Amino acid sequence: MNFITKTFSELTISELYKILQLRSEVFVVEQDCVYQDLDFKDQKALHIFGKKKEAIIAYTRVFKSGDYFEKASIGRVVISNSERKSGLGHDIMKASIASIKIHFNEAEITISAQKYLKKFYETHNFIQIGVEYLEDGIPHIRMDRN
Repeated sequence: MNFITKTFSELTISELYKILQLRSEVFVVEQDCVYQDLDFKDQKALHIFGKKKEAIIAYTRVFKSGDYFEKASIGRVVISNSERKSGLGHDIMKASIASIKIHFNEAEITISAQKYLKKFYETHNFIQIGVEYLEDGIPHIRMDRN
């Protein structure tokens, strides 16, 4: 799959709507988590997404160092439920890591990972830093990649 990378201002209204719909579908409805997804950080992020026909089925947002964490970061990693067994999660993580290198010339990355995905992120050379914490009522861990 080819992934598209855009700044906030480059996103079309339709793309933004589909991104927010996917994030809401998974993070709010599927995970039964009431939280404020619209956090005014999208404007600073690069948005990386993959499409199948016209649907956005894979998405992340990435930040340069200092815009979210001290190091560059990847967040809002989401794959549509119907596509999770396809390997898209690994593909979009690779694209996100490459995008940070290309656009920000950075290699060190921090993520706030849902704890149950620890092994997934370890396959991309992230290691746990510190102890588990709750974020929006869901167990998370900080993970770094150097």
